[in-house]
Amino acid sequence: MEKWMSYYLNKVLEINNKLTHPPKAMVVTYGCQMNARDSEKLAGMLTKMGYKMTEDEDVADLVIFNTCCVRENAENRLYGNLGNFKERKAKNRNLKLVLCGCMMQQDIVVEKIKTSYPYVDVIFGTFNIYRFPELLHSSMETKGIIVDIWQEAPEIVEDLPSLREYPFKAGVNIMYGCDNHCTFCIVPYVRGRERSRQPEDILAEVQALAADGVREIMLLGQNVNSYAGSISFAELLHMVSQVDGINRIRFISNHPKDMNDDVINAIRDLPKVCNYLHLPFQAGSDRLLFEMNRRHTKQWYLDLIDKVRSQIPGIAITTDIMVGFPGETEEDFQDTLDVVRHARFASAFTFIYSRRLGTPADAMENQVDEKVVKERFSRLLEEVNRITGEISTEKIGQTLEVLVESIGKDGLLNGRADDNSLVHFAGVERLLGQLVKIKIIEAKTFYLTGEIV
Repeated sequence: MEKWMSYYLNKVLEINNKLTHPPKAMVVTYGCQMNARDSEKLAGMLTKMGYKMTEDEDVADLVIFNTCCVRENAENRLYGNLGNFKERKAKNRNLKLVLCGCMMQQDIVVEKIKTSYPYVDVIFGTFNIYRFPELLHSSMETKGIIVDIWQEAPEIVEDLPSLREYPFKAGVNIMYGCDNHCTFCIVPYVRGRERSRQPEDILAEVQALAADGVREIMLLGQNVNSYAGSISFAELLHMVSQVDGINRIRFISNHPKDMNDDVINAIRDLPKVCNYLHLPFQAGSDRLLFEMNRRHTKQWYLDLIDKVRSQIPGIAITTDIMVGFPGETEEDFQDTLDVVRHARFASAFTFIYSRRLGTPADAMENQVDEKVVKERFSRLLEEVNRITGEISTEKIGQTLEVLVESIGKDGLLNGRADDNSLVHFAGVERLLGQLVKIKIIEAKTFYLTGEIV
């Protein structure tokens, strides 16, 4: 595979080296951390092929849209962006437009692209990202659209090039796909069945990242704690924690059903594993949870939260919450608010149910009126933000260890604490990538401000 990949990387590089200036490329990412990690791999391949990365689409010679189909608004944004490229493509026949990711795994989407946006050059999906150099080369050598969509992944391809967003932190895929089949979710259909990487491959990647200066890693998977390599997920956490140079370990996204005692104990006992857990519950109604195929009840979930907090005092727990699932009543919604009040999440990703063609929920007849959903969503946000603000206020006067990540437009440094709190503070650029102690002096709903101690 390495020789095959190198062949097409070099073929495209040869073409680009003949140009009067290095071509520029841009990757636009929609969706989750898994998509963001895929985009880093695409950027890595592009740099190997002689492209210079840019964030300005006006000067880009190649634009990749790495798509997401979990929510309708992400799809609408893509179509809007594609429409903007029609005139640009007409003026510049050499401009390459590439579509990949989850949306492209849907036949109806691919047909719409081919019919309504025939100026797209390359389409591929989630299972064959490593074939991108070959597909791009084919597009350079032939006319017409290149479409390569696979329905499953025959293997996990290791050692793809990567261009990380941050030099000091990185995502590491440990598994792909999802077997849960929640009735509202399109992910199992576009990402396939669960496939876990072998621990020795994960370990080798983490060691290489540590040697390259990475301080924090995020273990990634559609259902990360269902990892099923030759060792358990808890054992994997222990193994990765032994890598010298890595200071922090995070992981996302989790399913409550797989949050066992061994994983809880690993978070508690391993100093490098962050004091943070993202644990989606989606809805508080037992009836809706059954309809969603979530495999847990309201009380079971709350008991799990209590168990985690009893074992790991002070842990920050965040979640995903959906409003407007088919058949949701006011009583069901009150159950959701009840979970929010009892669990007291540090923050929550809240969203309105989005119908996804091909999912069981899409065929349900009792879709909820849009006005009712929006009103409930507003009430949910108010409750979530109230609790988040209270939790943030409790941190005033505390000293948190923060990994410095960026410089804001206001000149302040931004970073994340162990519990994933966003912290702003005054400092100098050389602190980027460093762990610093920050005393919190002010709390806002979504961030903290502090000073170096």
